[in-house]
Amino acid sequence: MGELSVKSVSTIRTVVQWCFLFWVVGIGIRFGMFVNSVESGAAAPLVSRPPGVEGFLPIGALTSLKYWLVSGKIHPVHPAALVIFLAILLMSLLAKKSFCSWLCPVGTLSEGAHKLGRLLFGRNFRIWRWLDFTLRGIKYLLLLLFVKFILLDMSAEALARFLDAPYWAVSDVKMLNFFTSMSLTTMVVLAILTLLSLFYKMFWCRYLCPYGALLGLASIASPFKIRRDAVGCTGCQRCTAACPSQLAVHTCTAVSSPECTGCLTCVDNCPEQNVLVMQPVFWKRPLPMWVFPTVVVLVFMAGIAAGMVSGHWQTSLSYADYQKLIPLLPYLSH
Repeated sequence: MGELSVKSVSTIRTVVQWCFLFWVVGIGIRFGMFVNSVESGAAAPLVSRPPGVEGFLPIGALTSLKYWLVSGKIHPVHPAALVIFLAILLMSLLAKKSFCSWLCPVGTLSEGAHKLGRLLFGRNFRIWRWLDFTLRGIKYLLLLLFVKFILLDMSAEALARFLDAPYWAVSDVKMLNFFTSMSLTTMVVLAILTLLSLFYKMFWCRYLCPYGALLGLASIASPFKIRRDAVGCTGCQRCTAACPSQLAVHTCTAVSSPECTGCLTCVDNCPEQNVLVMQPVFWKRPLPMWVFPTVVVLVFMAGIAAGMVSGHWQTSLSYADYQKLIPLLPYLSH
């Protein structure tokens, strides 16, 4: 059986993205059923609590990371938050910022928004280069603030107090309520971001996501990079025109920018065979096109499996604990 065509890989990415999105939605629905069991006073939950819901707690995961680094222990209340965070970070270290373009549900919806915008308006728009450069700095500034307040400023005692507090214990429920009981302000902000995403490709991801900023910086160390054969390149610039991150791919020998998400869109649009490839620096011959998607998915799955096998996946909170804590939600502001 021959190599997959580039178009086949583009289709695979779309399938992977939407399968992951539906899986995440399924986790949310299952967790909602679990919380509903608690709130209805049921003696036992209709379904078990899915630990994957902790993937929506990245700030808490950053706090758990520092706690782990200073204490040598993984906090037992929401261990899956740290496991998922580390799995995604490992993806970036090994396979570019691939979580953003292959698995992130926000990235998937952002892509869908700009494709819809192109369908409605016949095109997407580009922000002036000087303003684009300035706006891109916002996500790095937000990342810097989180790093300062959590990784640098929080003492070991403050970390323990936060992770042992009822607020952290029910932060997963508070996140669920954020989506199911949105305030007017939240709805307006989301509507504005959605509207901007219709006009400008990946507006949230490109300018505002601190998580993506962290993964982008980690991805600089990735051995996988888009590599261009300058001899075979015709200079058509289709790769640059197609790049969602607006990178000048046609001028690069290897794309090292932290803005590159490893989406393979540039490869997809290159008319020459094996002129643009995604492969490690130590590998000289073009890799089969299925290798990178396989690495992306397997690294994530291996990270999650490691958490499960090591016993750092299920929360230490019992159903009875949730029955005691959830009624306190209105009083837990910090």
